[in-house]
Amino acid sequence: MSDDSLRRIAEALERMSPAPRPAPDFAAAAYVWHTEPDRLEPVVRINRVDVGLLVGVDRARDTLRANTARFAQGLPANNALLWGARGMGKSSLVKALHGAVHADFPALKLVEVQREDLPSINRCLNLLRDAPGRFILFCDDLSFGHDDAHYKSLKAVLDGGIEGRPDNVVLYATSNRRHLMPRDMIENERSSAISPSEAVEEKVSLSDRFGLWLGFHPCDQDQYLAMIRGYCDAYGVAIDEARLRAEAIEWQATRGSRSGRVAWQFFTDLAGRHGVRI
Repeated sequence: MSDDSLRRIAEALERMSPAPRPAPDFAAAAYVWHTEPDRLEPVVRINRVDVGLLVGVDRARDTLRANTARFAQGLPANNALLWGARGMGKSSLVKALHGAVHADFPALKLVEVQREDLPSINRCLNLLRDAPGRFILFCDDLSFGHDDAHYKSLKAVLDGGIEGRPDNVVLYATSNRRHLMPRDMIENERSSAISPSEAVEEKVSLSDRFGLWLGFHPCDQDQYLAMIRGYCDAYGVAIDEARLRAEAIEWQATRGSRSGRVAWQFFTDLAGRHGVRI
């Protein structure tokens, strides 16, 4: 094949596969990891609440805040798994604590990674390895199904392989499942395996690789009402205590559940009825 033919083939391949975008200047506080092409998209406005508005998660808040502050200072810190009841503020806590610690340590950045993009996580780590700043990789609502091999990619962050996890990267993940997979799947695989003790070890042990396990449990009625009262005080919604209590309890009864998410949804409705912007 002639040199001219090779040149034309190379040019055609280059047009089909555009060059990767240049790395960002890392001036933003937060980014979202995207693929095709690989890039870190800056987030102009982070969707979060003040950490002081999160009620009923004091132990998890204090533990994760201390871990985050140490990491921001360049000290050793653990990967963290926030697991438990739906709507109890797991992802809200990660974003709120990033905002609180970032105020004192501007070099602390938040990078959100979608679960379906986990196979590309090594490429993301390579981009962050020599980047200025400290990076919290944040994966929300993390879980794995029966034939889901994405968990293997996650080991690149937790164990780091031969290169090791970059010193400037830590992983915070949230999940409704402590072991990141359904309990019935664990039991099914154990019951049908030749060696039950080893059947699901690879998947179940993934959660063991997180240094911090922070559990979130359903709130009681007093905590639910305290959340709503905190929102009212913070955003200036004036309402009689007895009326607030009656409306809030009726709201949670119609939803059939009580959680931080339900409290926020009620407050959103309440603020709208009172003409208060949030």
